[in-house]
Amino acid sequence: MILAAGLVAASCSGQKTLDGLTENEQAMKKVAEQYVPNVIYSIYDDLAGETSELYELLSSAAENGVSKLTQAQMDAICAKFLQARQSWEESEAFLFGAATVFGIDPHIDTWPLDVDGLATELSNAEKVEALKGEEGIAYAAAKLGQELLGFHGIEFVLFRDGKNRTVAALKANEDHEAFAGKTVTGEQELIYAAAVAGDLRDNCYRLSVSWDPDADAEYVARCEELEVATTVSGSDLTYGENMLLAAQAGSSYKTWQSVMSSILVAGCSNICAEVADVKMGNAHTGEDVNYIESPYSKKSFQDFIDNILSIQYSLYGASGATSAQNNSLMSFFKSLNYSGATAIQDALDASLAALRKCQEKGAFVDIYADDCVQDAMDEISTLDDEINKAAAWILLQ
Repeated sequence: MILAAGLVAASCSGQKTLDGLTENEQAMKKVAEQYVPNVIYSIYDDLAGETSELYELLSSAAENGVSKLTQAQMDAICAKFLQARQSWEESEAFLFGAATVFGIDPHIDTWPLDVDGLATELSNAEKVEALKGEEGIAYAAAKLGQELLGFHGIEFVLFRDGKNRTVAALKANEDHEAFAGKTVTGEQELIYAAAVAGDLRDNCYRLSVSWDPDADAEYVARCEELEVATTVSGSDLTYGENMLLAAQAGSSYKTWQSVMSSILVAGCSNICAEVADVKMGNAHTGEDVNYIESPYSKKSFQDFIDNILSIQYSLYGASGATSAQNNSLMSFFKSLNYSGATAIQDALDASLAALRKCQEKGAFVDIYADDCVQDAMDEISTLDDEINKAAAWILLQ
């Protein structure tokens, strides 16, 4: 009885329990066990599958040629691109880890696209020939540079002025102003897009394998074929295992509080700041009016919305979640009566509402100077502040 009373007292006072964790730390561990598989593994698995399907569609189109391409097939390729793009943007609240350490984020999502450089590359028949087929993937990865790789190179081929490219346009020579004086066919553009899509797929496979120890065997086999690193430096742990083994020997996370801080600060706060200050701020303030994400599909506002949804899913504990799951961060805040929980929710809702209001007014590339953009930036900055307050609070628990 004396021992039992002592354990209760120790738990209530925040001291370590028999398993080495306080009750709050045990709750944080459960948050991570909900978050890692249901947010990170889930979204990266979707992304890997979608980019694989995108590559197959583009590879087939490039191999068969523009003459055999139908508009229905082109529209299907565009739809698959947008699906994969959404999954990528919904992953940006956890760019910490493999996406940053392995340089995958800038490799597949650098903008603005170097259109002048692309015109030079595609007007060189030998370089286009090197981009053909499976071998073209390796050539693209090694030779093109990140300003010509990833989503935005493919976007340029598939979309113009917010619309799907027509097969008729691809049957003619490229007429973008950067291609003036150069002859580049739609056939050549499809070859380029397929090679870049293959490299995009490979990097998204790597994201899945680097986090999930049970990633699809096809993804694992491709990473092994490419001989790319997929574990935390100095260990054989995936990034998911590393996080879920926090406070144990071998993990780079020494405490569960540091795990929560990574999710909130390195993840959610980081993308808040990028959306408000860089993705929207550069153009809106006039610092760089050409720094506009997804200008050809005119999906910038959707990108931003998906970025904020990536925060929502991280806080709610599941991909696609519209309410807090058991053992999610939001549930944890509420269970400990964190006074800022309502402020986080209000700021999250306000950020999404402000972005959707902008989206209704037009494309970001057309209205980046509009007052609604500043309103959205302000709401997202408020969300950023509330997330950082929560991170400071959680370090004390």
